[in-house]
Amino acid sequence: MPLPLLALMLGVFCVGTAEVVIAGILPEMSASLDVSIPTAGLLVTGYALGVTIGGPIITLLTTKWSRKALLLSLMGVFIAGNIIAALAPNYSTLMGARVFTSLSHGTFAAVAWHVAALMSPPDKQATAMAKIALGFNFANVLGSPIGTFIGQHFGWRATFGYVTVFAVLCLLLISRFVPSALSTESDPSGEGGTSLRDQMKVFRRGSLQLSMLITVLAQGAVFTTSTYLAPLLRDIGHFAPGMVGILLIVFGIGSVLGNILGGRAADANVMRGVLRAQTALLAALLLFWFAAPHQVPAAVALFLFGAAGFSIIPALQARILAVAAAAPALALSANVSAFNLGNGLGAWLGGATIDLGYDSRAVTLTAALATAIALLLSVVMWARGRRESPKLLPVLDDAGAPDAALAQKTA
Repeated sequence: MPLPLLALMLGVFCVGTAEVVIAGILPEMSASLDVSIPTAGLLVTGYALGVTIGGPIITLLTTKWSRKALLLSLMGVFIAGNIIAALAPNYSTLMGARVFTSLSHGTFAAVAWHVAALMSPPDKQATAMAKIALGFNFANVLGSPIGTFIGQHFGWRATFGYVTVFAVLCLLLISRFVPSALSTESDPSGEGGTSLRDQMKVFRRGSLQLSMLITVLAQGAVFTTSTYLAPLLRDIGHFAPGMVGILLIVFGIGSVLGNILGGRAADANVMRGVLRAQTALLAALLLFWFAAPHQVPAAVALFLFGAAGFSIIPALQARILAVAAAAPALALSANVSAFNLGNGLGAWLGGATIDLGYDSRAVTLTAALATAIALLLSVVMWARGRRESPKLLPVLDDAGAPDAALAQKTA
């Protein structure tokens, strides 16, 4: 992987780890801060709300900044927030530190994806964004388990120190390897020279609104099932508790593979990549429902679910670039918020399914229904896209005319 992309991926790994690692050390934090576990759990909610609300606002206010300077500043905010969290004397200070830290998350991820696309040729943009998204995969597969281990053995404050160390390394790598020339003035989208009002107009486009709704539903489908994997594997598959951790690694390996394949599919054709990813997710969820009571088939289905579920991320992000060329970083940041909304929606849908009296196996069918709706909307979006023929990023041919082949790639 090129070093600039590695630096950006490491940053996404850091912000992703910071978001999810708290779940593994809630008992330690609860006891240390003298609050209940549900109250400690609000530290996750506070961070998620900060990402959802703060990301688009911060992105909008910094559109004229140099991309590299913005990335360095955001990572500086992230480092400062984690240091404050590690030293927090009480729960209120820790909550404030978490919300402050979260303000860097959405914009950093969006700008990292955008910069990766800018550094790549048009037919490799989705693959480049998929490499950045690997940071989120590794945050779940490696970052969170390691942070949990550190917090359980050395105290929860050490977990924030662990995240800070990697964030400092990321800061140094970005400073050294990300090109300084990647400023808003060199951005072919022209985002840096566009007024805030004009950038906000991008959200009036029905294609962008539909894309973000599909993101919420598709990501919601993934989290409807992934949130309840432990009871699904233990109660329905009758796996021993010790096997669940191993199976989650299998799920994580599948997610890494799916992320890469999803990027390649979107590079070939954005909308076909979106449709194929969601079709694969629907098939994997239905297979998971059938296979859940049988251990070997269930393990295979879990791997396929991880691959299909995470193949949607680069495809949907590439679609956002396709329909929001006037304000790509802002739209990507809003789509990060949409992913977070999908996370919350999925956890709620899965819980509501179980609260209605169904067993944990039924969450796969609820997720399949959400995926089917997202797929139907994607077909509608595909039909509209063929009429609109948007471009990924404005690219001119040798004669200075718009590149028709690139427009066709998104249809």
